[in-house]
Parts: sequence; C-alpha cells; structure tokens
Amino acid sequence: MPPPSTHEPASAATGAEGRGPQRRPDAAVLVVDDEPGMRHFLERTLAPRVGRVSTAASAEEAEALLQRHRYDLLVLDIALPGKSGLALLQQLRAAGHPGEVVLITAYADLDTAIEAMRAGAGDLLLKPFRVAQVLGAVRQALERARLKRENWLLRRRLDEGTPPPSGLVGRSIVIKGLQAALQRVAGVDSTVLFTGASGTGKELAALALHQLSTHAGGPFVPVNCATVSPALIEAELFGQAGRDGLLVHARGGTLFLDEVGELPLALQATLLRVLETRRVRPVGSEQEIPIDARMVAASSRPLRAEVEAGRFRADLYYRLQVVEITLPPLAAHKEDIPELVAHFIATLAPRLGVPPIEVTDDELRFLQQYDWPGNVRELRNLVERSLIVGALNVSALYQSLPRPAPLPRAGPGRPVDLQTLERQHIGAVLESVDGDKTRAAVLLGISRRTLERRCAEWALEAGAAGATAAAEGGTEPGR
Repeated sequence: MPPPSTHEPASAATGAEGRGPQRRPDAAVLVVDDEPGMRHFLERTLAPRVGRVSTAASAEEAEALLQRHRYDLLVLDIALPGKSGLALLQQLRAAGHPGEVVLITAYADLDTAIEAMRAGAGDLLLKPFRVAQVLGAVRQALERARLKRENWLLRRRLDEGTPPPSGLVGRSIVIKGLQAALQRVAGVDSTVLFTGASGTGKELAALALHQLSTHAGGPFVPVNCATVSPALIEAELFGQAGRDGLLVHARGGTLFLDEVGELPLALQATLLRVLETRRVRPVGSEQEIPIDARMVAASSRPLRAEVEAGRFRADLYYRLQVVEITLPPLAAHKEDIPELVAHFIATLAPRLGVPPIEVTDDELRFLQQYDWPGNVRELRNLVERSLIVGALNVSALYQSLPRPAPLPRAGPGRPVDLQTLERQHIGAVLESVDGDKTRAAVLLGISRRTLERRCAEWALEAGAAGATAAAEGGTEPGR
C-alpha cells in the first residue's frame, strides 16, 4: 500500500498549533515496516527532526539493529512477515527494553488496540495517516521518554537523600574569581577537574558550569564515585542489557563524576576509552551507544599524588585535567558567611517545614571567628540543625573558638558571655525534648557524654553559688 501522505510537505505539521516535534538531535528512531514506500515516507518525515533514523523490513532485521544500536523510539508495524510487530514488542518489554514504541497498522479493532496497550505501546496509528499525525505521535513519545529520564534522575537523588544543589553564593573576591573562571570555560566542551577540600562546594561549581554552558538545556547528572560500591559502579555509569546507564541519561547535558579518584583502576581504563571515543558499551552488550554529554570531574584528594602512588591512571588524569579549578576553603572567604547563612535559611526552612530563624549581626560575627574545617557543608549543617531547634545552634563550635572570643549578643542590646550563651542554648534544647539527653545531644551536634559533663559542671557551679549565697545570708544551703 503506497503511503497516503508521501507528497504532503513536512511543514504542514508545523505552525501555529506546534503539533510537530522540535529538532531533537539526541534522539534515535527505528522504523520497522515491510513496505518500502512506508519506510521511505517515515524516514524522510522524521530525518530532519531527530538525530538518527534507521529502517528495517522485518522483526528479525530490527532485532539485529537493536543488538548494535540504542533507539529512543520504535515506529513498528504490527503486520510483518514472520514475527509480528506485536510479538516483537512483547519480547522487547520482557527483556526490559526502555524505549518508547508507536505501533502502526492498516487493520485494527478494539481487541488489537487493547493488546497493543497491554504490550507497552505508547500509541497506535491507523493507516493511512497524515504527516501531522505521525509528528504528533513522535513528539509525545519523545516527550514521554524525556520525562521518564528526568523522573528517574530525580528519584535517584531523592533515594540518595541528596537535596538539589543551589547556585554559588557570595560576593567576595574569591567567589568572584571562581565565577569568572567558570565563565571562561563554559563556552568550550573541554573536560574540567574541580579540586579542593571536602565540603567546599565542588558539585555547586559543576552545576554552575553546566548552567552557563551550551549543555544547560540538558540534564545535570551527578554521581559520587565514593558512595557506589565497586561491584555496581560499572553498570551504574555505563548501563547493562535492558537498562541505560548514567552516561546515556546525561545525553545533551553534563555528567559530574564526584570523587573520581575512588574509581577502580580497571574502570578508569574504560572511562578513558569513553572520553576518547564518545561511545559507551553497556555491560554484557555488544552495542555501542554514542554519547553527547560534557564530562566534569572532582576530587578532594590530590590526583597527581594518586598517580605517583599508582592508584590513578596518568593518562586519565591528564585527560580529565584539561582545565583544573580549585575551590577555596570557607576560611578563605569568611565575609560570605552572612550571605550563605541567609541563603541556607531561605532554602532549608521551607524544605524542613519550619519557620526561619533570626540571626543577629553579633551572632554572624561570632560565626566568622570559626575556621570551618568542614567548609560550606559544615555551615549548611549548622543552619539545618539550628532551624530544627529554632535558634542558632553554636554549641559545637565553642571548643574551637579563640579565647577570649568577642561576645555575641543573644538579643537586641543584651550582650552575654560565651559560657552563659552556651548554657542558655543547651537548656533550651533540653527543654524542647523534655530532658531527653540523647536527643538533645544529637540536635546540639555533641556527644551525650559531653552534654552530661556540661550539666554536671553547671550543677556543681550552681551548688557552690548557692552555698556562697547562703553563707552571706546567714542561712544553710537549701533552706
């Protein structure tokens, strides 16, 4: 049967209604139909709108192509010589094939439609169809594929308990210099290696680079190589039969490999090959999938020292270190602490479902006395604990502060010494948990033993103060 709409111009499907799909250079489509005219019509219609269109005349030919290549969408005729399109679809779904499928047929009844939907088809088109119908079905299928990918990435972040990162915050010379460096490298696709101590915000910098780059329209896919077991990291990155890996999910966007120095040596060789060929082979598969994702890596350990120690491949190190950007410790830009605190309160309070807390200027100056060995992450955790207890939680910082420290103000116009502020804060936390010292210690960020020692010291001080007062008043203590 000749295709009814072969001579209809492709532009008929585009216009004010926006029914046709936008150009999707990252999408691959496989057309399976035994009629040469229909294959030619669909290939000519879809080729200007997607990255790659392949065709097959039978289910068996399609299976051979699926073994070698990855496709986001199958446009599949039901009535094929030999194995039917419906049987092929059922086989693919049973094997875990993740791609979208649009079935086409010249003869369809209600039972066929129901069976198609049960088999996992996203749409069913009845021949003869017009260009607009094909483009509408393809647009919806590729949009479903995009949403599935985004939902999978979001669920992955939620399962890891990792909140979505926010942008770089701060106006210090140090942060402005970092922002300028990111601007310079955003316009090129060279790999970037972020270095710096743990907690300095390497993932935030990688996200900022992604948002400034030409890949901003695609996903930002972070993976912490230190938290995924060596047995699973290969399948996680490269995928396996029937399941896409993170490199494929990052198509059109940025893949961020945090703590890349934790990758096993064998996997480092595979990653180097991917960087060189821009193709990835899933575990247990013969097919190679082209990738279009920018690679960004980070390490809190000096990779050059890891290379010298034989724990990291020199060739991979030089391939990643085309551009190296070092993140500064928080101690180097303490003037950004007030803005960081305000930012964390504004973003964390709604997420925790608690009201924001007020932090005085004196309390902010008090925070700037501390050296923050845990960097920005430590400050963020402090703000989160403070939001939970309803007041600035600085108890864990006292032992590290210089003595004597400038006095913070607990309220307008009321200076207090550090010991009194500490006692008041711990007392408020204990009262909020009905005296449960275990819970209080967790909220305060100290051990229960430290909390009990503090309470015992204050009880002795109170007893001594009471005895002194009693002696001066001529009465016995406790009377």
